[in-house]
Amino acid sequence: MADVVLFHHVQGLTEGVLAFAEGLREAGHTVHTPDLFEGERPASVDDGIAHVQKLGDEVLQPRADAAIADLPAGLVYAGFSWGAGVAQQFAQLRSGARGALLYESCIPVTGEWAFGPWPDGVPVQIHGMDQDPIFALEGDLDAARELVVTVGAPTAELFVYPGDGHLFTDSSLPSYDADATALVLQRSRAFLDRLA
Repeated sequence: MADVVLFHHVQGLTEGVLAFAEGLREAGHTVHTPDLFEGERPASVDDGIAHVQKLGDEVLQPRADAAIADLPAGLVYAGFSWGAGVAQQFAQLRSGARGALLYESCIPVTGEWAFGPWPDGVPVQIHGMDQDPIFALEGDLDAARELVVTVGAPTAELFVYPGDGHLFTDSSLPSYDADATALVLQRSRAFLDRLA
């Protein structure tokens, strides 16, 4: 089965993130859930963004590197929102990635924000809501569409859900959408099953 490292969003390693990870484990996959905030759980997305800015890359990048240092090769990198950016960076820049699951975020593969081209043969699946003010309206959805066109189906897949919730897959937050999350989990398990 697949070996997954799942990075949390800016509100930290919440019970909802852990519950989602458990949903992947129920299909037989191994899921690692590092806590890059070391127990901090900001109360809102804005508070979480401030926390990320306060810590900075000089703190967070070494924590992320340490989180995967002892994990086996051939990881699937996954993450929610800010954590999806961490996952995408590893999927693109660390050799040996088996795949990427990007929830509610996607970094462009061209332009000034890009990590570089998408690695050949690495499958990716992206999920987000069509009216999410962060994912849909700040450019991530456009970046996801570009990635799908660049990489091509079936290697790259994009699933868009009706709604305006950000962090809609986190059952511990008010933005949670149970029906959409069930679909995300179903599609994510199918993606991982194909890699097993």
